[in-house]
Amino acid sequence: MPLPAGIPAPDFELLDDTNVPRKLSDFRGRNVVLYFYPADDTPGCTKEACNFRDDYSAYENAGVQILGVSPDTVKSHVKFKQKFQLPFPLLADEGHKVCDLYGVWGPKKFMGREYEGVLRTTFLIDENGKIVKVFEKVRPAEHSMEVLSALGVPS
Repeated sequence: MPLPAGIPAPDFELLDDTNVPRKLSDFRGRNVVLYFYPADDTPGCTKEACNFRDDYSAYENAGVQILGVSPDTVKSHVKFKQKFQLPFPLLADEGHKVCDLYGVWGPKKFMGREYEGVLRTTFLIDENGKIVKVFEKVRPAEHSMEVLSALGVPS
């Protein structure tokens, strides 16, 4: 179960795609879109990331920071970010500790196979570090518009 809205977002530190450690608390004072996705350069994850990229100026104008998190390596994030010119940090959660912390690692099914993985989930965190909205079972194609709408930002 993902963490619920209304509680402080747990702080964490992960390496970004430039190998720099980033803490969630580094972004206090601005709203944060913290989105967890299964894997770099897969169809759904690419669609979701590219929609955030295409709407990036709306987020930037509203002072909102986007952070993508997956269990991929820094090296994988570098390739994915360059290939699709993503303007926001991608955080490497190797070992899925932060996914576990946020309750977004769990059982999945694909083509009859069961396995453990990232449950595509987004947390909207306010400038004080509190979770204000949780998006579960995200549909990648519409997700950025859904998040902008929740933020009250015109796209």
